Formats: sequence, structure tokens, C-alpha cells
Amino acid sequence: MREEINQEFFNKLSRRLSDDGKVIEAGWTAFLAVVHPEAPLDQRKEMELAFYAGAQHLFASIMNLLDPGQEPTDADMRRMSLIADELQKWYDQRKREAEFKRKHE
Repeated sequence: MREEINQEFFNKLSRRLSDDGKVIEAGWTAFLAVVHPEAPLDQRKEMELAFYAGAQHLFASIMNLLDPGQEPTDADMRRMSLIADELQKWYDQRKREAEFKRKHE
């Protein structure tokens, strides 16, 4: 139940931040807090550059791969599904690695 509440909270927060034009900034802040909150300033700047470069690359790629027109085409939906699948695979692998590391510390 707690995970469902957290997911609902984060979904609402993401929508609100997106409406405020700050969803990537919020993602960066959360990433830094989880991954390396004690990072020195120069490392934070390098991680921030990589984080925002990844966000920019994904956004530009999506905008360039969409077919012309206002309505999504079947090809658009397929491409978005492939992006979602790629990200989910990456996430699942990182999660498995983190669980393995926790079990073997």
C-alpha cells in the first residue's frame, strides 16, 4: 500500500513540476540525492552535464522521430514503445545490480 501511495504522490508531483517547466530539474535533484549527495562541486557539475545531456538527447530524438501531423501514427507509437522498453530494460538491470550489491555487502 505504501508503494502505491508513493507512486500516486510522485505521479502528481511529476505532473505539477512538468506544468511548471521543472520536471527535468526535479529529476536531477532526486538523482543527485540518491546517487551521490556528498559529491564535490566539480563532480556534481559533470554529473549534471551528463544528466541534462541525456534528457536533451532523448527529447530531441523524440521530436525528430515523430511523423508530421498532430495525431500520433502507428509508427510514432511503435517508436515510443521501443524507447519505453529500452529505458525499462536499463532500469531493471540497474535495480538487479543494486539488489545484488546489497545482498553481498
